Amino acid sequence: MDPIKTRRQGAILQVTLDRPKANAIDLKTSRRMGEVFAEFRDDPALRVAIITGAGDKFFCPGWDLKAAADGDAVDGDYGIGGFGGLQELRALNKPVIAAVNGIACGGGLELALSADLILAAEHASFALPEIRSGTVADAASVKLPKRIPYHIAMELLLTGRWFDAPEAKAWGLVNEITAPDQLLNRAWALATLLASGPPLVYAAIKEIVRDAEDAKFQDAMNRITGRQLETVDRLYASEDQLEGARAFAEKRDPVWKGR
Repeated sequence: MDPIKTRRQGAILQVTLDRPKANAIDLKTSRRMGEVFAEFRDDPALRVAIITGAGDKFFCPGWDLKAAADGDAVDGDYGIGGFGGLQELRALNKPVIAAVNGIACGGGLELALSADLILAAEHASFALPEIRSGTVADAASVKLPKRIPYHIAMELLLTGRWFDAPEAKAWGLVNEITAPDQLLNRAWALATLLASGPPLVYAAIKEIVRDAEDAKFQDAMNRITGRQLETVDRLYASEDQLEGARAFAEKRDPVWKGR
């Protein structure tokens, strides 16, 4: 049985991790997730993805320890996108929404951190418990201090303590909290809004953010204004750039074509 369920509607792809009992990820599942998200990245008809977990208890607890006990290597082949198919997937220039429907700990929290926006059910809970087993939450150590205040990120990494959805939202990790039965409805409403927007602008935003992470401000600006970024150059030369100006002048909604 395929542990990854997909639902495609218009320009939106919902990806559901469905591995009873807890939606843990083994090597095979990670490789499958990488294939799914690479196909999403490369399909011009798709504009937004939602990642969630099956059921109402677990989003994802991370690495499948049972599979590890059976021989899955921690440093094995996770596939094209790294663990969970998202966190190392190159040139993913489309918005991704995580709909956290329950426990998101360890690699599961890292999976959520790989999304651009995070929605959480009221009962969702989070942790990075690797410290308690003498291992490192490597991706979270990179990503978390960029999403929330440094001192809070370090506390969570160094203690491994659990925190709930309201605290996650208070620190800016979660964008919205919803009732459990409304989580996917809200994720789809947000995805629908994003899917109606200009895909070339989204691509440029994501590439600019990635490019600027380790650059000085003026260096980053020079790369943008000098049209050294592929997505920015493509946007400025696109039909959509002209369409946006025309729609504004004509007081109508633009029709985005992604070209």
